[in-house]
Amino acid sequence: MGSVSLKIGDGTVRFRRATLCSSAFHLVMLTSVLITNLFALYVFTYAPKPLSPAVLHHKNISVISEHVAVILREIESSERRLHQIERELSGYETLDPSLPSLPSELKIFLNRHPLPLGPDSRSKITEMVSSVAHSCARSSDLLAQFMSYKPNALCPAADSHLPMKLISRGCEPLPRRRCLSHTKPRQLLPLPKCLWNTPSFTGAAVLDKQMWIKPRGKNDFLIDDVLALAGGGIRIGFDIAGGAGNFAARMAERNITVVTSTLNAGGPVGEFVAARGLFPLQLSPANRFPFFDSTFDLVHTMNGLDEGGVIGMGQDPLKALEFLMFDIDRILRAGGLFWLDNYLCVDDERKRTVTRVIERFGYKKLKWVVGEKANATITVKAQVYLSAVLQKPARG
Repeated sequence: MGSVSLKIGDGTVRFRRATLCSSAFHLVMLTSVLITNLFALYVFTYAPKPLSPAVLHHKNISVISEHVAVILREIESSERRLHQIERELSGYETLDPSLPSLPSELKIFLNRHPLPLGPDSRSKITEMVSSVAHSCARSSDLLAQFMSYKPNALCPAADSHLPMKLISRGCEPLPRRRCLSHTKPRQLLPLPKCLWNTPSFTGAAVLDKQMWIKPRGKNDFLIDDVLALAGGGIRIGFDIAGGAGNFAARMAERNITVVTSTLNAGGPVGEFVAARGLFPLQLSPANRFPFFDSTFDLVHTMNGLDEGGVIGMGQDPLKALEFLMFDIDRILRAGGLFWLDNYLCVDDERKRTVTRVIERFGYKKLKWVVGEKANATITVKAQVYLSAVLQKPARG
């Protein structure tokens, strides 16, 4: 295109002629600046017409709604974060199968498995999820030890007390294992002889052959007297924390089936109960009872109210007692009996607390006795015991 030279002193300044592209670019820039200035002039000089009250009210409502929506979203976000923190503190979602520290058998058990026949048409469930208590994460070292074994071989003999340790820490239910249990031959006696004559190798508890037959005090109710209160309507029962199964044995003599929840504390208690021809259930009172609603005609317990899961459930004694009582009420049928047998009240406050919780359910008090028992082995004042037979009312 050429250029124009201008001689100034001893220097030369050259002005290159503008090309077509550079001219177009400058034109675009000039147009942009002009438009921007015109828009700014319009903004500063424009005076909007005043809005009518109705339109202004509508706009205010819209603005407020937007602010409320923002606040609700922030609250939901905070709640999700709070729940996540609670789960982390409680041990939820910490048994991650991808963790390298978990034994391979535990990883296999925890993995989701597709349903063998495909998705369920009613529930729309497509996978099976294994049941392991979230509290197991608090005892991950014991759980790893429990699940460390050789598949298809004998279970480690040294871990016979591990299930009891885990359950006592709230790790319930335990995961299933793929190892073979140790079995020993045992002498089995026929019913009813086996009820009060047990093989010598299962001597894990002491048999009390007098209780419920010969009273030792006013708090001791006789079995036949309690059954008479039900008018012959007792067929199946549940004994919470029933130990060696003495209560179930007395009921078996009367053709009444009683399930005994017990733990292997100090010995093979479950095996001992089974050797008597009775039904032992390895279950702590902290766990939800694995029975349908309104199942039992009779629920019996002695010290089960104090074993109702204070440690396992991480709750204070009052809350643990309430959860336990509501579960007892759930499995007891209308008209059924709840037999609280010689419950030791550590103090008057505990007696009042238990009384208030029980009275909340509106049970009919067929028997209610508060008395003292002197303990010959303890040189302290006599202890207060509460015994009661309560009948559940019909509701709804």
